[in-house]
Amino acid sequence: MLSQETTVLRGEPLPWTPIAAHPELYHREIMDAEMADALGVRVSSILWERIGVGGQVLPHYHDVVEVIHITVGKVKLLCNGEWVSYQAGDTFHVPALTIHSVANDDTQPTEQISIFLPADANVPSNSFFQTYLVDATVYGHPTVAEAKPNV
Repeated sequence: MLSQETTVLRGEPLPWTPIAAHPELYHREIMDAEMADALGVRVSSILWERIGVGGQVLPHYHDVVEVIHITVGKVKLLCNGEWVSYQAGDTFHVPALTIHSVANDDTQPTEQISIFLPADANVPSNSFFQTYLVDATVYGHPTVAEAKPNV
């Protein structure tokens, strides 16, 4: 049965765990495969990563797709065989079996969210999700109309 409970991982108590193969790379796993299974989604892992000054995720590849979103700082990405500079707000879509690397190109640690997704040529087509509004007052929150100040 799929989980129907919202869970929260508070960031502060999560340890920054070093990834020994890569210099100055630390991570906090914010979703593992077990949690993905409980939610009924196909995700191998979601990592919040920090690359220290002078650090790098060394060139490598995976058997999964990786989506990397830079949240803090400037980095260089080994992208299609060339090193290219990027910054916070940029997102990389790295296909499975594609060699890639991310290096800190800043004077402070950089941070990124890395999402690892199983790849399969025979998956059903993806579609955008639906959102269904409910009465917010039932949950102790004012509706938009109530929250607007009187003018």
